[in-house]
Amino acid sequence: QVRGVAQPGSARVLGTRGRRFESGRPDQQANYTETVPMRARIFQRPKSASQSGQANTGSWVLEFQPSERELNDPLMGWWGSHDTLGSVRLRFDTPDDAKAYADNHGITWDFEVPPASRPIKPKAYADNFRYGRSENWTH
Repeated sequence: QVRGVAQPGSARVLGTRGRRFESGRPDQQANYTETVPMRARIFQRPKSASQSGQANTGSWVLEFQPSERELNDPLMGWWGSHDTLGSVRLRFDTPDDAKAYADNHGITWDFEVPPASRPIKPKAYADNFRYGRSENWTH
């Protein structure tokens, strides 16, 4: 959809006040009766692959799925789309908060169950020199 030059809004004219104007073009008229159903996925952020720490993994994310595919701009070579919700990520403390937000705003959601966490085995450097250890002494 190609948009015209005149868009509704306000603009600063020679003074400090903005002058309000409305476009009379038919493509600029707002059509609020046609709504696109939004879809999102709710998941827990995984651990970073480049780090061994668990930072930023406790939060839950509501991520909107793109409503249209990305297109390549032949002049610049950039990939992008007109869908601004495709890049929105909302963080929540619990999955119930994310589900409640989606339900209140009429967003259909898919819930991804987080993978089972691996048990952390406590290790101590002194265990390398323990008497009666099962492995052979190497040095």
